[in-house]
Amino acid sequence: MLRPIYLYGSSVLRREAKDITPDCPNLGQLLSDLWETLYHADGVGLAAPQVGENLRLFVVDTDCLADKFPDGKGFKKAFLNARVVEEDGEEWAYEEGCLSIPKIHENVKRPARVHLRYCDENFAEHDEWFDGIRARVIQHEYDHLEGQLFVDKLPPIRKQLLKSKLTKVSKGEVSAAYRTKV
Repeated sequence: MLRPIYLYGSSVLRREAKDITPDCPNLGQLLSDLWETLYHADGVGLAAPQVGENLRLFVVDTDCLADKFPDGKGFKKAFLNARVVEEDGEEWAYEEGCLSIPKIHENVKRPARVHLRYCDENFAEHDEWFDGIRARVIQHEYDHLEGQLFVDKLPPIRKQLLKSKLTKVSKGEVSAAYRTKV
């Protein structure tokens, strides 16, 4: 089922998400909804808080970035209860956007690698390093679980310049090719 994507200014986007337990009701449906909503919105990642669910869950599929980033080919995963253990490597800038902040894209610097502990959709535990575009997308989605957005990582002058645009987004005064919720 397609879910509306909550926009910048929604309180659910600013809360630290809660862990998921194996007995979480309708977890399979939520995962299915996240994938369907992600693809409908032409995104590369989507976190549960973005659809109004305060749970530590996000999905990524970087295949559409494989032309520019070969390491993105065939990378499709669900991450439950993810925790960043360490970030490493030289920071690199990349123009990020967010389905919760339509029409705004800015260069964000992030470390090249991330060490993550997480569970997959079967609650099997994983402890892995990710790098390149995989790390970038994971770090972006992980921020959603911590109540952070990519605009929080911008220099103060850029945030100030975006203030009126962000205010419009928070009021729903933005068009998107997918359903949104203020």
